[in-house]
Amino acid sequence: MNESEIVGSEFAEVAVGVDTTANGPRLRLEDRRTGRVRFLDALELETLVWLPDGHLGRLLDPSADRWREDAGH
Repeated sequence: MNESEIVGSEFAEVAVGVDTTANGPRLRLEDRRTGRVRFLDALELETLVWLPDGHLGRLLDPSADRWREDAGH
């Protein structure tokens, strides 16, 4: 993986980098607080770009999944 950059605010801090160890490059996202990692490929990233703003609201609600014990960590 290439070197990552930190994107942060008063609410979250995420390390962002490009991982090239799979079949193609993908974005590597790491929650700096928990160490949880998520990879996003080009199709997943394009989907985020095309989502209407209202659809992102559900994703941004931390009570929906982030702090639930059964969130599937």
